[in-house]
Amino acid sequence: MTGPWRSGPLAVRSFRWLCGGQFASTIGDYCYAVALPWLVLSAHGGAILLGTVLACYGVPRTVLIPVGGVLADKAGPRTVMLAADAARCVLVAGLAVLAARDVTSLAALGPIAALIGAGEGLFIPASFAIMPTLLDSKRLAAGNALSTAAVQAGSLLGPALGGGLVAATRSSTAAFAVDAASFGVSALTLLLIPRRPAGGSVAAVAADAEAKAEPDGAGGGVLSLLRRSRELQVILVVVIAANLASGGMGDVALPALAHASYGAAGYGALLACFAVGGIAGTLGAARTGHLRAPATFASAVFLAEAAAIALVPFAGGAAGAAVMLGVVGACNGLGNVTMLTVVQKRVSPGLLGRVMGVLMLCSFGSFPLSVAVSGVLVRHLGPAPFFPVAGALVGVAILFGLTQKEFRAFGARDEVAPEAANVAAEPQAATELKAAEGSRK
Repeated sequence: MTGPWRSGPLAVRSFRWLCGGQFASTIGDYCYAVALPWLVLSAHGGAILLGTVLACYGVPRTVLIPVGGVLADKAGPRTVMLAADAARCVLVAGLAVLAARDVTSLAALGPIAALIGAGEGLFIPASFAIMPTLLDSKRLAAGNALSTAAVQAGSLLGPALGGGLVAATRSSTAAFAVDAASFGVSALTLLLIPRRPAGGSVAAVAADAEAKAEPDGAGGGVLSLLRRSRELQVILVVVIAANLASGGMGDVALPALAHASYGAAGYGALLACFAVGGIAGTLGAARTGHLRAPATFASAVFLAEAAAIALVPFAGGAAGAAVMLGVVGACNGLGNVTMLTVVQKRVSPGLLGRVMGVLMLCSFGSFPLSVAVSGVLVRHLGPAPFFPVAGALVGVAILFGLTQKEFRAFGARDEVAPEAANVAAEPQAATELKAAEGSRK
């Protein structure tokens, strides 16, 4: 299976730099996720201080996601990612200094956390918009699969490394230092990637096609596209509904179910099965780049995911729940990468950053409401009944999408129209997007 990849995206030097840098950065991110709570709680800062610092991080991240999309389109995704990683390298190094001095006040941690969150918000849309600047159409699906799998692998290794460093040193300093170094590595790899889109890449081909197209006055930004694009409207509805269900399921209902029935070890096993399934599904998506009807295929995959979500508490104890969560992870990875690839092909490179910003804002923005509503439902109904409700919500959202012919046709005519061309110039063209559901998280 690695043969086709080595003659595909892995043969592109810039892609290898990007994957390596994002793998390192993800490991550092999860070291940070371990180090920050330990720093606050070990200094008797308490849950209120921790929650406030996390809010200082989360609010700027969400608010600045659309800004990151605009900057990615104007300055280029590589430039935005490089600046965000370089800034976060310095900021997290500052956290390491504070940790070494046992400084845990809100006045010290809050502003740094806010700036780190702002950097993340700017980075997210660009990280989805950069791949079409590196790879051609034939390699794009495999590239997305490998890149996402590298991030998922980092998310498995990072917590173990961060926890080990904190346990060994009884301090957060080393874990923060690793995170800062990982941002430095990522910035260096991005610096080694050429600023301009590679010749023959999806972005370069689309830019050439747009330059030759006759303007018809139907241009505009992402809001104009949203008003006239039925596909985009449907996709946004699906993204919001899917994330309302998945956020509460993963962060409220699942831990509550595990706490009541499976214990801490069982909960860890469930999360591991979900992660392994996600990697398997993501790698499987490497071969979905030439589907005749990718939106319909991805919808079928998401319907299978919805069914597996509904069955988690009823599949036969911890083992059955682990199997169902493995299926959920596999379907999630397969469907998301499939749809992401189509978005990157069909959306103009001049709008892709903003489009991804809108999608990511819907994804991240729905999370607070999802966990709040889920907490109420789980408290009154118990964790087990929540899963069929969540699965039904995902299923209804996908079925709604399938009732719309524009959604079903999304990405199905790549061989007819120039890929990603004329999004702004042709209001009736299939120029829309979907990053489907998600947590990235």
